[in-house]
Amino acid sequence: MALIVHKYGGTSMGSTERIRNVAKRVAKWARAGHQMVVVPSAMSGETNRLLGLAKELAPSQASSAYHRELDQLAATGEQASSALLAIALQSEGQPSVSYTGWQVPVRTNSSYTKARIESIDDQRVRADLDAGRVVIVTGFQGIDEGGNITTLGRGGSDTSAVAIAAAMKAAECLIYTDVDGVYTTDPRVVPEARRLGTLSFEEMLEMASLGSKVLQIRSVEFAGKYKVPLRVLSSFTPWDIDINEEAKSGTLITFEEDEQMEKAVVSGIAFTRDEAKISVLGVPDTPGIAHQILGTVADANIDVDVIIQNVGKEGKTDFSFTVNRGDYQRTIELLKTQVVPKMGAEEVLGDDKIAKVSIVGIGMRSHAGVASKMFRALSEEGINIKMISTSEIKTSVVIDDKYVELAVRALHKAFGLDQPAA
Repeated sequence: MALIVHKYGGTSMGSTERIRNVAKRVAKWARAGHQMVVVPSAMSGETNRLLGLAKELAPSQASSAYHRELDQLAATGEQASSALLAIALQSEGQPSVSYTGWQVPVRTNSSYTKARIESIDDQRVRADLDAGRVVIVTGFQGIDEGGNITTLGRGGSDTSAVAIAAAMKAAECLIYTDVDGVYTTDPRVVPEARRLGTLSFEEMLEMASLGSKVLQIRSVEFAGKYKVPLRVLSSFTPWDIDINEEAKSGTLITFEEDEQMEKAVVSGIAFTRDEAKISVLGVPDTPGIAHQILGTVADANIDVDVIIQNVGKEGKTDFSFTVNRGDYQRTIELLKTQVVPKMGAEEVLGDDKIAKVSIVGIGMRSHAGVASKMFRALSEEGINIKMISTSEIKTSVVIDDKYVELAVRALHKAFGLDQPAA
């Protein structure tokens, strides 16, 4: 008898009919002899509705006290869906009980709206499982040292599910979504994109960080750290599908790399349009320049991605980096008011119409010429590369955002991702 964690997203919990289907699916797994812990998200659109109400009433200056109340409010969405799922399971004749994050408890730090999990006490949950109950735990939330409810940020239910699976040493954590697995790239951009049967944690981590929206990046980090096997699969398959077939469906994200995985040089292509490029021109070419520029940006809690410093000439150099498009104007103002006057730089330029396209694959470790093949495919389409960033298993390029879809299609074809796996 295995302990299995199921996580269901907001779309899967979007109506009473869908909740009933989730209950039938979970009950099927329980009747097959598995101990079941279920982590549901709030019903589709509910968190946005609640936060929209808060926005209407919000004070002009957001404070820690305001963010505390946002968490108190947002946490109710998952509380409602968890209780509804427990009721639906009971109507299926399956004993069940729902708990909020603070009842378990899931301990977090005190960073309201973006808290991090510190520990999970599984004693209460194990007692219920041993008594034959399905246990439903609210995703996305926990409790801090002061007894305040906290939430983990967008996509936090994925992280909750993986953390519970890690704490309880679950055999597998199944993430049910509105897609049936992880694809070589976004099928809306490339209709020939294929679903991957397996993917390594490293590849999934890179793809999640580079723009693939299937899994929240913190959940993948958690899974990799605690070696929790993850499976991404669809909640829209019929609930009464054969359990053995269901258990092998979707995409398995694993830490056991095999030769078959190594054969595929590139496993997938990720992209993000939420990028902006900023260049500080005519910077004095002296030690500590990168720290002076990026330290100020980091102090403002702005994440920097791709970084390039040009070769110095006549004591001056140019320094470029990318940030999230939402931080573009704030970063420009920061540099113009705080950095440029101190350093004596000549100018700050920006471009918020760029995008990042990346190829990812553990096979890149053992194959030469992968980056040059990528650059050739882009040049044949007349796509100019503005910046390049590489790691052991990925190569990313920054290009004009109007060429994103063309670039993704060209790379998908160049690396044979439209061909069935061998």
